[in-house]
Amino acid sequence: MSRNVSGKGGSRKGGFGRSGTGPGGTGPGGTGAGRGGSGSAANPSRGGGRLKTVRVRTAKGRKASSQRWLARQLNDPYVAEAHRLGLRSRAAFKIIQLDDRFGIFRRGARVVDLGAAPGGWTQVAVERVGALENTGLVVGLDMLEMEPVAGAEILLANIHETESVERLRHLLNGSADVVLSDMAAPTTGHASTDHLRTVALCELALDFALLVLAPGGTFVAKVFKGGAEGGLLGELKRNFTSVRHAKPEASRAESAETYVVAMGYKGHLPDPEAD
Repeated sequence: MSRNVSGKGGSRKGGFGRSGTGPGGTGPGGTGAGRGGSGSAANPSRGGGRLKTVRVRTAKGRKASSQRWLARQLNDPYVAEAHRLGLRSRAAFKIIQLDDRFGIFRRGARVVDLGAAPGGWTQVAVERVGALENTGLVVGLDMLEMEPVAGAEILLANIHETESVERLRHLLNGSADVVLSDMAAPTTGHASTDHLRTVALCELALDFALLVLAPGGTFVAKVFKGGAEGGLLGELKRNFTSVRHAKPEASRAESAETYVVAMGYKGHLPDPEAD
């Protein structure tokens, strides 16, 4: 059962496990799922046969940019598959593909999804750690109100605030095994600015993760083209045994986004600048 800590109760069906048979198949929670492979739900663009292209008629008053966005959405196989499986966003396939590659989730793990709204990554985490069977635990944290996710706790909080750490630890009854962040600042169209703003969000998410992760834990976050650099990359390498970058297939080719996957948290380290 899903519970919204801000007071909104209820639940919503949907999710994405590993044991399905691809598009048209079923897996835990009634969803198709697969680990890679031709035609798997994790890679709907590889499915048998091509989707028929949908042409969008020009509508009076609709901007050209809106026209292009609508056409892209209607012809995106990930959008169609997310809708079929009851996933809240096509972004869910990004964490599915990252998990298939790096083994981010395990049954029984405690997962925190930062900037969780609308809940696509949270749905995937619930399925893959077994939260619906009370095996694992998933907390979706966001400043925005969001619909409950079956099997997850939803915490309305601001990661800038120190009290959020204590509220989260209370829900987890301890530390987290995985911290996820798909947060990104609104794009400006200026590549360098967008990169710096998203890196700043990644740094903020990392600071929060280092306060709540258990030793051996994993941190996954969005960065833009160029990946984690400079101080951020140094901080990741200092605190984790493995730091890798990846761009999942579900990430649009024209997007500058990529993801950093840091595994093997070393635990709280002494400040090298401290006396």
